[in-house]
Amino acid sequence: MNPKKNLTISLLTAGAFVMLGAANIALANHSWGNYHWSRAANPFTLRVVDSMTSAWDAYLTEAKNDWSASSVLDLSAETGSIANNQRRQCKPVAGKIRACNYAYGSNGWLGLAQIWVSGNHITQGTAKVNDTYFNTSTYNTPAWRRLVMCQEIAHDFGLDHQDEDFSNPNLGSCMDYTSDPDGPPSNEHPNQHDYDQLETIYAHLDGSAQTNVPWWQGLFGQRPALAALPEATLDREIIGEWREDAQEWRDEAHAWGKEMRRDARNRTSLYVRELNKNEKVFTFVIWVDPPAEAH
Repeated sequence: MNPKKNLTISLLTAGAFVMLGAANIALANHSWGNYHWSRAANPFTLRVVDSMTSAWDAYLTEAKNDWSASSVLDLSAETGSIANNQRRQCKPVAGKIRACNYAYGSNGWLGLAQIWVSGNHITQGTAKVNDTYFNTSTYNTPAWRRLVMCQEIAHDFGLDHQDEDFSNPNLGSCMDYTSDPDGPPSNEHPNQHDYDQLETIYAHLDGSAQTNVPWWQGLFGQRPALAALPEATLDREIIGEWREDAQEWRDEAHAWGKEMRRDARNRTSLYVRELNKNEKVFTFVIWVDPPAEAH
Protein backbone atom coordinates (compact mmCIF):
# COMPACT_ATOMS: atom_id res chain seq x y z
CA MET A 1 0.00 0.00 0.00
CA ASN A 2 1.38 3.41 -0.88
CA PRO A 3 2.65 5.27 2.24
CA LYS A 4 1.14 8.61 1.35
CA LYS A 5 -0.23 11.04 3.90
CA ASN A 6 -3.80 12.11 3.33
CA LEU A 7 -7.21 12.39 4.90
CA THR A 8 -9.00 9.04 4.72
CA ILE A 9 -12.68 9.22 3.96
CA SER A 10 -15.03 6.40 4.95
CA LEU A 11 -18.67 6.06 3.94
CA LEU A 12 -20.65 5.10 7.06
CA THR A 13 -24.14 5.59 5.65
CA ALA A 14 -25.32 6.05 2.07
CA GLY A 15 -24.53 9.57 0.98
CA ALA A 16 -22.71 10.57 4.21
CA PHE A 17 -18.99 11.34 4.37
CA VAL A 18 -17.20 11.23 7.73
CA MET A 19 -13.81 12.74 8.43
CA LEU A 20 -11.44 10.21 9.98
CA GLY A 21 -8.40 12.49 10.24
CA ALA A 22 -4.84 12.16 9.02
CA ALA A 23 -3.54 8.75 8.03
CA ASN A 24 -0.44 7.32 6.44
CA ILE A 25 -2.15 5.89 3.36
CA ALA A 26 -3.69 7.22 0.19
CA LEU A 27 -7.44 6.91 -0.28
CA ALA A 28 -8.02 3.19 -0.70
CA ASN A 29 -11.51 3.80 -2.11
CA HIS A 30 -11.74 7.07 -3.98
CA SER A 31 -15.41 7.57 -4.82
CA TRP A 32 -17.94 10.30 -4.09
CA GLY A 33 -19.58 8.24 -1.38
CA ASN A 34 -22.31 6.09 -2.91
CA TYR A 35 -23.14 8.50 -5.74
CA HIS A 36 -23.42 7.19 -9.30
CA TRP A 37 -25.38 7.60 -12.52
CA SER A 38 -28.53 5.52 -12.79
CA ARG A 39 -28.44 3.05 -15.67
CA ALA A 40 -29.88 -0.32 -16.69
CA ALA A 41 -26.74 -1.95 -18.13
CA ASN A 42 -22.94 -1.69 -18.37
CA PRO A 43 -21.22 -0.21 -20.17
CA PHE A 44 -23.50 2.83 -20.23
CA THR A 45 -23.11 5.94 -22.35
CA LEU A 46 -22.75 9.34 -20.72
CA ARG A 47 -22.99 12.46 -22.87
CA VAL A 48 -20.44 15.25 -22.42
CA VAL A 49 -21.52 18.69 -23.69
CA ASP A 50 -18.40 20.35 -25.09
CA SER A 51 -18.52 24.07 -24.26
CA MET A 52 -14.75 24.42 -24.57
CA THR A 53 -12.73 26.50 -27.00
CA SER A 54 -10.18 25.01 -29.40
CA ALA A 55 -7.37 25.38 -26.85
CA TRP A 56 -9.08 22.66 -24.79
CA ASP A 57 -10.84 20.44 -27.31
CA ALA A 58 -7.95 18.02 -27.72
CA TYR A 59 -7.59 17.60 -23.95
CA LEU A 60 -11.30 16.98 -23.49
CA THR A 61 -11.20 14.38 -26.26
CA GLU A 62 -8.18 12.72 -24.66
CA ALA A 63 -9.91 12.59 -21.26
CA LYS A 64 -13.07 11.22 -22.89
CA ASN A 65 -11.09 8.46 -24.58
CA ASP A 66 -9.13 7.65 -21.43
CA TRP A 67 -12.25 7.15 -19.31
CA SER A 68 -14.09 5.33 -22.07
CA ALA A 69 -11.44 2.62 -21.76
CA SER A 70 -13.28 1.60 -18.59
CA SER A 71 -15.36 -1.56 -18.84
CA VAL A 72 -18.43 0.19 -17.38
CA LEU A 73 -18.47 3.60 -19.05
CA ASP A 74 -18.49 5.18 -22.51
CA LEU A 75 -18.26 8.96 -22.85
CA SER A 76 -19.80 10.51 -25.94
CA ALA A 77 -19.26 14.18 -26.84
CA GLU A 78 -21.79 16.61 -28.23
CA THR A 79 -21.23 20.18 -29.34
CA GLY A 80 -22.21 22.91 -26.90
CA SER A 81 -22.15 26.68 -27.10
CA ILE A 82 -18.78 28.39 -26.68
CA ALA A 83 -20.23 31.89 -26.34
CA ASN A 84 -18.53 33.75 -23.50
CA ASN A 85 -21.65 34.03 -21.37
CA GLN A 86 -22.43 30.32 -21.84
CA ARG A 87 -18.96 29.25 -20.78
CA ARG A 88 -18.95 31.70 -17.87
CA GLN A 89 -22.24 30.42 -16.48
CA CYS A 90 -21.63 26.77 -17.50
CA LYS A 91 -25.19 25.76 -16.65
CA PRO A 92 -25.61 22.02 -16.10
CA VAL A 93 -27.68 19.97 -18.54
CA ALA A 94 -30.01 17.33 -17.10
CA GLY A 95 -28.68 13.81 -17.62
CA LYS A 96 -25.34 15.02 -18.99
CA ILE A 97 -21.92 16.45 -18.08
CA ARG A 98 -21.03 19.91 -19.32
CA ALA A 99 -17.36 20.93 -19.71
CA CYS A 100 -16.40 24.62 -19.89
CA ASN A 101 -13.31 26.79 -19.94
CA TYR A 102 -13.28 30.50 -19.16
CA ALA A 103 -11.11 33.10 -17.42
CA TYR A 104 -13.03 32.80 -14.15
CA GLY A 105 -10.66 35.18 -12.37
CA SER A 106 -7.88 35.14 -9.77
CA ASN A 107 -9.99 33.27 -7.24
CA GLY A 108 -7.44 30.58 -6.43
CA TRP A 109 -9.08 27.58 -8.12
CA LEU A 110 -7.60 25.83 -11.12
CA GLY A 111 -10.38 23.33 -11.77
CA LEU A 112 -13.89 22.87 -10.40
CA ALA A 113 -16.31 19.94 -10.71
CA GLN A 114 -19.89 19.79 -9.47
CA ILE A 115 -22.52 17.07 -9.38
CA TRP A 116 -26.21 17.40 -8.61
CA VAL A 117 -27.55 14.32 -6.83
CA SER A 118 -31.03 13.03 -6.07
CA GLY A 119 -30.84 10.32 -3.45
CA ASN A 120 -27.73 8.38 -4.48
CA HIS A 121 -28.07 9.16 -8.18
CA ILE A 122 -26.08 11.78 -10.07
CA THR A 123 -28.48 13.72 -12.29
CA GLN A 124 -26.13 16.22 -13.96
CA GLY A 125 -22.60 17.54 -13.66
CA THR A 126 -20.22 20.27 -14.73
CA ALA A 127 -16.44 20.45 -15.13
CA LYS A 128 -14.78 23.87 -15.32
CA VAL A 129 -11.16 24.90 -15.90
CA ASN A 130 -9.93 28.40 -15.09
CA ASP A 131 -8.11 30.05 -17.99
CA THR A 132 -6.96 32.88 -15.73
CA TYR A 133 -4.31 30.42 -14.52
CA PHE A 134 -4.03 28.22 -17.59
CA ASN A 135 -2.96 31.30 -19.55
CA THR A 136 0.11 31.68 -17.30
CA SER A 137 3.48 30.07 -17.93
CA THR A 138 3.09 27.85 -14.85
CA TYR A 139 -0.04 26.05 -16.00
CA ASN A 140 -0.10 26.56 -19.76
CA THR A 141 1.46 23.14 -20.44
CA PRO A 142 0.02 19.96 -21.95
CA ALA A 143 0.71 18.04 -18.73
CA TRP A 144 -1.24 20.42 -16.48
CA ARG A 145 -4.12 20.63 -18.95
CA ARG A 146 -4.32 16.85 -19.25
CA LEU A 147 -4.26 16.28 -15.49
CA VAL A 148 -6.94 18.82 -14.60
CA MET A 149 -9.26 17.95 -17.50
CA CYS A 150 -8.98 14.23 -16.77
CA GLN A 151 -9.64 14.81 -13.07
CA GLU A 152 -12.59 17.20 -13.30
CA ILE A 153 -14.48 15.01 -15.78
CA ALA A 154 -13.94 11.97 -13.56
CA HIS A 155 -15.48 13.68 -10.53
CA ASP A 156 -18.68 13.97 -12.54
CA PHE A 157 -19.18 10.23 -12.69
CA GLY A 158 -18.26 9.48 -9.10
CA LEU A 159 -14.48 9.35 -8.64
CA ASP A 160 -12.70 11.11 -5.79
CA HIS A 161 -9.02 12.01 -5.48
CA GLN A 162 -6.54 9.28 -4.65
CA ASP A 163 -4.30 11.74 -2.80
CA GLU A 164 -4.52 15.47 -2.00
CA ASP A 165 -0.91 16.27 -1.09
CA PHE A 166 0.90 18.10 -3.90
CA SER A 167 4.34 17.21 -2.50
CA ASN A 168 3.92 13.41 -2.35
CA PRO A 169 5.37 11.14 -5.05
CA ASN A 170 3.16 10.73 -8.09
CA LEU A 171 0.78 7.77 -8.15
CA GLY A 172 0.56 7.72 -11.94
CA SER A 173 -3.08 8.86 -11.84
CA CYS A 174 -4.83 12.09 -12.81
CA MET A 175 -6.82 11.65 -9.58
CA ASP A 176 -3.63 12.40 -7.62
CA TYR A 177 -2.64 15.96 -6.64
CA THR A 178 0.87 16.84 -7.76
CA SER A 179 3.22 19.73 -8.44
CA ASP A 180 4.82 17.80 -11.31
CA PRO A 181 2.06 16.33 -13.51
CA ASP A 182 4.37 14.82 -16.14
CA GLY A 183 6.36 13.01 -13.46
CA PRO A 184 7.73 10.45 -13.65
CA PRO A 185 5.42 8.72 -13.30
CA SER A 186 2.98 10.83 -15.28
CA ASN A 187 -0.26 11.94 -13.59
CA GLU A 188 -1.87 12.88 -16.90
CA HIS A 189 -4.12 9.82 -17.31
CA PRO A 190 -6.09 7.32 -15.21
CA ASN A 191 -4.33 4.33 -13.68
CA GLN A 192 -5.62 0.81 -13.05
CA HIS A 193 -6.84 1.70 -9.58
CA ASP A 194 -9.12 4.34 -11.14
CA TYR A 195 -10.63 1.80 -13.51
CA ASP A 196 -11.02 -0.71 -10.69
CA GLN A 197 -12.80 1.91 -8.60
CA LEU A 198 -15.21 2.66 -11.43
CA GLU A 199 -16.06 -1.04 -11.67
CA THR A 200 -16.81 -1.02 -7.94
CA ILE A 201 -18.99 2.10 -8.15
CA TYR A 202 -21.00 0.70 -11.07
CA ALA A 203 -21.09 -2.95 -10.02
CA HIS A 204 -24.86 -2.93 -9.39
CA LEU A 205 -27.52 -1.98 -11.93
CA ASP A 206 -30.63 0.15 -11.42
CA GLY A 207 -33.16 2.15 -13.45
CA SER A 208 -32.10 4.43 -16.27
CA ALA A 209 -34.28 7.47 -15.54
CA GLN A 210 -32.54 10.68 -14.48
CA THR A 211 -34.04 13.39 -12.30
CA ASN A 212 -33.98 16.88 -13.76
CA VAL A 213 -32.61 19.28 -11.14
CA PRO A 214 -32.98 22.83 -12.55
CA TRP A 215 -29.65 24.60 -12.78
CA TRP A 216 -30.86 27.58 -10.75
CA GLN A 217 -31.43 25.48 -7.63
CA GLY A 218 -27.69 25.20 -7.20
CA LEU A 219 -27.13 28.84 -8.07
CA PHE A 220 -29.89 30.25 -5.87
CA GLY A 221 -29.96 27.50 -3.28
CA GLN A 222 -29.23 30.00 -0.52
CA ARG A 223 -32.51 31.79 -1.33
CA PRO A 224 -35.40 29.34 -0.73
CA ALA A 225 -38.12 31.74 -1.79
CA LEU A 226 -36.52 32.07 -5.22
CA ALA A 227 -35.83 28.37 -5.60
CA ALA A 228 -39.55 27.72 -5.12
CA LEU A 229 -40.47 29.80 -8.17
CA PRO A 230 -40.96 28.20 -11.60
CA GLU A 231 -37.80 28.29 -13.70
CA ALA A 232 -39.53 30.34 -16.41
CA THR A 233 -40.37 33.00 -13.82
CA LEU A 234 -36.77 33.09 -12.67
CA ASP A 235 -35.49 33.40 -16.23
CA ARG A 236 -37.93 36.20 -17.05
CA GLU A 237 -37.98 38.31 -13.90
CA ILE A 238 -34.80 37.61 -11.98
CA ILE A 239 -31.93 36.22 -14.03
CA GLY A 240 -31.44 39.30 -16.16
CA GLU A 241 -31.45 41.56 -13.11
CA TRP A 242 -29.00 39.49 -11.09
CA ARG A 243 -26.74 38.12 -13.80
CA GLU A 244 -23.52 39.71 -12.57
CA ASP A 245 -24.23 39.02 -8.91
CA ALA A 246 -25.15 35.42 -9.67
CA GLN A 247 -21.78 34.73 -11.28
CA GLU A 248 -20.02 36.27 -8.30
CA TRP A 249 -21.95 34.00 -5.93
CA ARG A 250 -21.15 30.97 -8.03
CA ASP A 251 -17.43 31.67 -7.80
CA GLU A 252 -17.34 32.31 -4.07
CA ALA A 253 -16.72 29.42 -1.74
CA HIS A 254 -19.64 30.26 0.56
CA ALA A 255 -22.04 29.57 -2.29
CA TRP A 256 -20.75 25.99 -2.49
CA GLY A 257 -22.17 25.17 0.93
CA LYS A 258 -20.47 23.64 3.93
CA GLU A 259 -16.94 22.29 4.03
CA MET A 260 -16.53 18.53 4.03
CA ARG A 261 -12.80 17.99 3.56
CA ARG A 262 -9.50 19.87 3.42
CA ASP A 263 -6.37 19.06 1.42
CA ALA A 264 -2.83 18.74 2.76
CA ARG A 265 -2.40 22.54 2.59
CA ASN A 266 -5.53 23.01 4.72
CA ARG A 267 -7.64 24.31 1.84
CA THR A 268 -11.19 23.03 1.42
CA SER A 269 -11.34 20.54 -1.43
CA LEU A 270 -14.92 19.29 -1.03
CA TYR A 271 -18.15 21.22 -0.33
CA VAL A 272 -21.79 20.20 -0.17
CA ARG A 273 -24.93 22.33 -0.50
CA GLU A 274 -28.27 20.79 0.41
CA LEU A 275 -31.02 21.89 -1.96
CA ASN A 276 -33.78 19.98 -0.17
CA LYS A 277 -34.18 16.77 1.80
CA ASN A 278 -33.07 14.44 -1.02
CA GLU A 279 -31.10 16.68 -3.39
CA LYS A 280 -27.59 18.10 -3.01
CA VAL A 281 -24.80 19.71 -4.98
CA PHE A 282 -21.24 18.53 -4.34
CA THR A 283 -18.31 20.73 -5.39
CA PHE A 284 -14.74 19.47 -5.76
CA VAL A 285 -12.01 22.11 -6.04
CA ILE A 286 -8.39 21.83 -7.10
CA TRP A 287 -6.54 24.96 -6.02
CA VAL A 288 -3.46 26.48 -7.61
CA ASP A 289 -0.20 25.39 -6.03
CA PRO A 290 1.49 27.00 -4.27
CA PRO A 291 -1.28 29.20 -2.80
CA ALA A 292 0.74 32.32 -3.70
CA GLU A 293 -0.18 31.65 -7.35
CA ALA A 294 -3.71 32.82 -6.50
CA HIS A 295 -2.62 36.41 -5.91
